[in-house]
Amino acid sequence: MTKEDRNRADARFNKAGRTTGEARTGMAERDAALKAVTDNMAKLKALRLAREAAEPPAAAQKKPRAKPKKSTDKGPALSDWLAGRQNGGHRT
Repeated sequence: MTKEDRNRADARFNKAGRTTGEARTGMAERDAALKAVTDNMAKLKALRLAREAAEPPAAAQKKPRAKPKKSTDKGPALSDWLAGRQNGGHRT
């Protein structure tokens, strides 16, 4: 094996080692960010639950909705509507 071959092999080996180290660093950063987000979500949930527990129970009751009024205005009869469609050039 020549010195050039040995240098080339060392360069490949060192490159593989750096890539593995960078992957571990990236994974650690991603895990730390995920843990921070999860901790923040847990804190916000605890605050929300505490706030909801402190509210009086009357605020949780819903008022009944008013029923929509039915329209007394009816459109044309179906036969009249169909006749109008045919006269207007529409296919049935």
